[in-house]
Amino acid sequence: MATDEISSSHCTQETAQTTRSTTSCPECRGEVITADHETRCRECGLIVDEDHLDYGPEWFDSPENLSRRRTGTPLTAGRHDRGLSTVIGWQKDGRGNTIPGRKQSQLNRLRREHRRSQWRTKREWNLGYGLGEVRRIVSALELPDSLCEQACTLFRRAQAEDLCQGRSLDGVAAASVYAVCRCNGLGRTLEEISQLATCSRSDLECAYSVMNTELELPTTIPQPQNFLPQLAATLGVPDEIRHRALELATLAEDAGVTVGRHPRGFAATCLYRASHEFGYGLSQQEVADSANTSPATIRAHRDCLLGALKDQQ
Repeated sequence: MATDEISSSHCTQETAQTTRSTTSCPECRGEVITADHETRCRECGLIVDEDHLDYGPEWFDSPENLSRRRTGTPLTAGRHDRGLSTVIGWQKDGRGNTIPGRKQSQLNRLRREHRRSQWRTKREWNLGYGLGEVRRIVSALELPDSLCEQACTLFRRAQAEDLCQGRSLDGVAAASVYAVCRCNGLGRTLEEISQLATCSRSDLECAYSVMNTELELPTTIPQPQNFLPQLAATLGVPDEIRHRALELATLAEDAGVTVGRHPRGFAATCLYRASHEFGYGLSQQEVADSANTSPATIRAHRDCLLGALKDQQ
């Protein structure tokens, strides 16, 4: 069964809403795109503008009586009740007056019962805990809100398909974030997400394997280009080195030398080669540490990259 909610309503939504901008990035002069209420650079990932103002109407006409009413906050998949819960205030009433002590005791009892009524079943408890874990990992990775909504929706689908039974909720939550990163072509590895998750890597891999098989996720093959912005930011290299590394990665992919090789390690090799072309002089150990690999892997990928460059000449 195809992932209707992920692939059709979320993964393709970014492509449908993405519009090209005529301006360029103020940092690297790269191409700037606008998607999901934020404008970012395609090359370096710089957020140029975000949180655009909505100049649409605040009111809407009800189809029943054509009366104007406030719409309230939109529904969100990141909450177990989709954001429809209410909160009982403290100490002051709606007019700002102080509530008497006897009334405060009554409101405290109402607040306790109201909080209990929000979790009616164990399934809702599990859903609330899992969605909270998804939001925590997404926040730690500094991913946009659109990917958080996708990850929460994927966790809901996994629970609806009974994939959480017999597995760690933390593992399913972390696997949802990793699967969304794979579906959107982001350079996030299992090591990076497992370090932020509260479960072991084996639980994460097991949950992702089951979700990928049962939900038929539209995952993409990771490419070295997906890891270049993060590695370049970690190493602090100039923009010209990052652009040259992107050219080398594209050339190597066209030549077919990236097949069967770790994309993160090959991206680090492209940065290493580009730094020496511009005289920046990154060491193999520095590049290997940033990519969580070994200098021997960097040297092996370097030989393949040099062979591809000679064939192009």
